[in-house]
Amino acid sequence: MTSTHSPDGVYSGSGDAFRTDVFPEIRRPDSGLVLISEWDAGSPEGQRAAQNGVAHAWEETPLPAGFLSRVLFAGTDGRSVLDYAQWTSGAAHREFVAREETGPLEGIAAAPVGVGGDGDAGPGRFRLYRSLLPEGAAPAPGCVVRVAFRTAGEEAARRLVDGLMDMFDGRQSGAGGIASHFHLSEDGTRVVNYSEWTDAEAHERMVVAELGSGGQVMRLLASLPGVEPLGFRRYTAPRGLVRA
Repeated sequence: MTSTHSPDGVYSGSGDAFRTDVFPEIRRPDSGLVLISEWDAGSPEGQRAAQNGVAHAWEETPLPAGFLSRVLFAGTDGRSVLDYAQWTSGAAHREFVAREETGPLEGIAAAPVGVGGDGDAGPGRFRLYRSLLPEGAAPAPGCVVRVAFRTAGEEAARRLVDGLMDMFDGRQSGAGGIASHFHLSEDGTRVVNYSEWTDAEAHERMVVAELGSGGQVMRLLASLPGVEPLGFRRYTAPRGLVRA
């Protein structure tokens, strides 16, 4: 596919324009399906190889109208990679994967050579459910924190998110916190919070100050049946394409 990159970081191909290497717009209204997965790349070099390999593959792929974004982030632990992709619908994604000319490339992009999976057969399929939003104008994010939970079904997943929304009155807390976007898996067994922060240090300070065992968040989690916290990871350095 013929493509061009402008000096301001806009990629153009097949008449479409994409921003490159930026944080995606999580609440964009045209997003109906979110694909989320994580890998252990083993080292900072492995992280860069995974990010670059997927980005280059997608820049050479004719992208359908249903594709909205795919961004890979490097974990601050020096080995993890977070893959976040948005499509207009599950049907649009399935149609793309089923196409003979793009199916093999999609498979390569979903599991880069040399990168171990997280135990699942492929990326998890999610939808955005609710978000904690900032009080005023939001600064640009510099860090994403992935917070995950295992849940006993969609009812338990909704109780978890609704409880957190009520606790914070729908607003993001913590100095340096921008927003928290809660995603529910299609099968109801996972909740992923894609949380945006100004930087990793701001999130670290919040964890120390507010997430102790006796804090209100931990008390809420302990009170909810069918909810198991799976921890968090911090990510920076977005690499990928976001439809403008």
